[in-house]
Parts: sequence; structure tokens; C-alpha cells
Amino acid sequence: MEFRSAAPTDVEAIVDLVQSAYRGESSKQGWTSEADLLDGQRTDPEAVREVLDDLVLAYEGEDLIGCCTLVPKDGFAYFGMFAVRPGLQGAGTGSRLLAEAERIAVDKGAAFVEMTVLSARRELIDFYLRRGYVDTGELRPFPYGDERFGKPRTDALAFSVLTKQLRP
Repeated sequence: MEFRSAAPTDVEAIVDLVQSAYRGESSKQGWTSEADLLDGQRTDPEAVREVLDDLVLAYEGEDLIGCCTLVPKDGFAYFGMFAVRPGLQGAGTGSRLLAEAERIAVDKGAAFVEMTVLSARRELIDFYLRRGYVDTGELRPFPYGDERFGKPRTDALAFSVLTKQLRP
């Protein structure tokens, strides 16, 4: 697996990857699917372009197999848009990409990483807890009415905030 930064020519492939990992029938091949909770899009080209400079891509040969964002904030990095090709989930690809993202965050001066995960996705939260993240207990509201984040199938969605200390 090789890692690199994203370029404008990667936008469509990133959108396809993220959509395939979280929504629709293809997402059900993996374990990160949100298809039972949300319909519609997970991201779009505009949203990807907004974070293009903060995207880390994972390739196997010529194939894009994973991505994530590391958006610098005030002394920390916000980790998001984490996606692994559904057929490769559960084989260590996500763990390796997460470790690379944490290394990059430290190199950029981040003391910790923060992320939000749908609170209903307990198995995904457990994945992060096994990798040293802490559930802060903070819940942030889901942006109902903003279809850029999808069309909820339930009115009980919220985001759990997870953090991981990277250095003192």
C-alpha cells in the first residue's frame, strides 16, 4: 500500500470510493455501511474539493483503496471522510491508513486527533476504541434537512465525538 496526497484529478474517484463504502448496495459488502440509517449521498465533488489539500489517499498499484481527511484545527487534526473499498474492509487496510493519518497529524504538529462517528454505529466506534481513541461522551447533532449529508431513515441520529492523544 502506498500513500499520497490528493490532486484535483482524484475528485471523482474519491467521491465514488466514499459513496461505495457508506451508501447503497455496494456498501453492504463491507462493515462500514450506513445504508440502513441514511439514503442519498455521503459526499459530493464540491465537498471533496473543499478538503482536497487535507486528503490522504491509499493506493494499491493504480487502484484507490482508501482515503481520509486530516483537517488542521487549533493544535489538533480533525479526522474525517475515512473510507476503504468495501471488499477490502476487515483486512487491515483501514488500520494501516489510520496509522498513517496519525503519523501525518503528528508531523504537522497536532497533539491529538478528533473525529465524529454516528452514535448508532457502535461497531465502528468500537473499532476506534481498540485503536486508542476515547469516546468523550459529547454528542453533536446530525444536520437534519441538509441533504449533503444524506437522507436520514430515522430521527434519532447524532454524532459521538472521539479523540486520541498523539503526543503530550
